[in-house]
Amino acid sequence: QVQLEESGGGPVQAGGSLKLSCTVSGATNRRYRVAWFRQAPGKDREGVAVIYLNTGYTHYIDSVEGRFTISQDNAKNTVFLQMDNLQPEDTAIYYCAADLPTIGTRWSDSGAYKYWGQGTAVTVSS
Repeated sequence: QVQLEESGGGPVQAGGSLKLSCTVSGATNRRYRVAWFRQAPGKDREGVAVIYLNTGYTHYIDSVEGRFTISQDNAKNTVFLQMDNLQPEDTAIYYCAADLPTIGTRWSDSGAYKYWGQGTAVTVSS
């Protein structure tokens, strides 16, 4: 059973930075991909970034490209999301999710992920 636990959220002023952590346990298969999603009040959950654990391949949505960086620490079984130059529109609950990639699914499709963390709140004030 794969379990995920996020940490690192909190309040921050616009232009500031936060680093989210997602500790992954039980994922013995290195072919997993781990993604960060976020859900703002009244909006759908959207994929923010993904990393494929075996190759290190990463991808981001346009709105965070150049500001967010997803990375992994294999020794700690942890995936990070470094968020710089945060803006009020980045305010959301951030979730990490993991699953084995399936042909025909997009990394940003929340329905493609079986395992989810409980979420961590990020609030950016202007």
